Amino acid sequence: MTEHFDVLIVGAGLSGVGAGVHLGKHCPGKSFVILERREAMGGTWDLFRYPGVRSDSDMFTLGYAFKPWTEAKAIADGPSIRKYVNETAREYGVDRHIRFKHKVKGVSWSSADAQWTIEADAAGATKRFTANFLLSCAGYYNYDEGYLPEFKGTERFKGQIIHPQHWPEDLDYSGKRVIVIGSGATAVTLVPAMTDKAAHVTMLQRSPTYMISMPAEDVLANAMRRWLPAQLAYDLTRLRKVVFQQFFFRLARARPQRTRERLLALVREQLGPDYDMETHFTPRYNPWEQRLCLVPDNDMFLAIKEGKASVATDTIETFTEKGLKLASGKELEADIIVTATGLALQMFGGADVSVDGEEINFGDHYVYRGAMLSDVPNMAFVFGYTNASWTLKADLVLEYACRLINYMDDYGLAQCTPHLTGEREDRPFVDFSSGYFDRVRRLLPKQTSRAPWKLFQSYGHDMMNLRYGAIEDGVLEFKAKPRRAAAGAASERIAEMA
Repeated sequence: MTEHFDVLIVGAGLSGVGAGVHLGKHCPGKSFVILERREAMGGTWDLFRYPGVRSDSDMFTLGYAFKPWTEAKAIADGPSIRKYVNETAREYGVDRHIRFKHKVKGVSWSSADAQWTIEADAAGATKRFTANFLLSCAGYYNYDEGYLPEFKGTERFKGQIIHPQHWPEDLDYSGKRVIVIGSGATAVTLVPAMTDKAAHVTMLQRSPTYMISMPAEDVLANAMRRWLPAQLAYDLTRLRKVVFQQFFFRLARARPQRTRERLLALVREQLGPDYDMETHFTPRYNPWEQRLCLVPDNDMFLAIKEGKASVATDTIETFTEKGLKLASGKELEADIIVTATGLALQMFGGADVSVDGEEINFGDHYVYRGAMLSDVPNMAFVFGYTNASWTLKADLVLEYACRLINYMDDYGLAQCTPHLTGEREDRPFVDFSSGYFDRVRRLLPKQTSRAPWKLFQSYGHDMMNLRYGAIEDGVLEFKAKPRRAAAGAASERIAEMA
């Protein structure tokens, strides 16, 4: 049995639940379903359960534009974000549209029928759906496994090796020596969080990352909420945060040396003049060539100053029975080694995608308005900002998708496809040097140097383009409904009149 919906959404995380709300608000007559591979909604915030898991952006921009974040902490922990997503789904009735334990295996577009066919694995049974429009809100990484380099000698280690993506619920690290491999957001979260029970926590990094401290609570935002209506206070705080984020990013790109000096000076203030900043906290790259790591309330620096945590900058030669032997010859002993070595990226949740029988390789296509792919009809996808909060971009893309769907309805259209013609200068999808992007660059779509095929990483630009820009731009190709579909619809209207 095949079920048909006007719109099918893949994923019930932060973006997928947001997609359901936007459809309900802007396309109230449309039927939709959300297919979620896991047993619960929340996506990233339900999957990751390691100690201290939290947002790496403030919740005034990571939160939805339509639902104010009202908790005191702006840098929120995982359970609080999960609760926020669940509350949103219930409040807007999105939870009634979610099918859990439905893993999308493949989607195929038929121009003859002007619709997608979606096959999902539901507890071993294949379920089939059709939809006029597809919204991919599956994120950008593999939920089954994280990235793990090939380390020598892992079988020799007598302790536990854990990847943060699969954190054991019953792990007891009380009094244990812990090594966290990595220097990204996950490592910077784990290290101070584990010092509450561990004997000592060492962050082992190949090279340093830029870190910036921020209060976990926004005093001004909390004060405004006491005097202003919740939505107005939220909107003003959100605007303030967006303006600062964009200003800081542009400043860092325009004046990298000045920004670098200021960032390092702030860390030096926390760790003191005698700390070896050059080795452990001075990156090899310029600010915002990779994402900055957020340190709420200086927790990482405080843990180092108090002797509960330390940083080692070196490469791993091999695992040993007692820990790690480094390239410098130094040995680090541990009872638990956490491999916070990153994510394994993938597009569309790893599902196969085809258009009229031809398999789609995302690396061969170009991103249109940061929302669609060249030569792929009736599909929008959410991929958030690398220099700001994910949901800022998600809200704009989902608003645009609703506008597009309504436009097609208004003019009796069934198919819209972005087409790229003429000469172009290919550029990578993400202008970042981070390892997890470099490893899969060929699998990600490309961009060019000109709009609408360029990613601007600018909320202001995207707002004008996606929220207010014209749908008809000479790039989107529209097609009317297939004759047989139109004839069928006419017959239904005649039967209803009779």
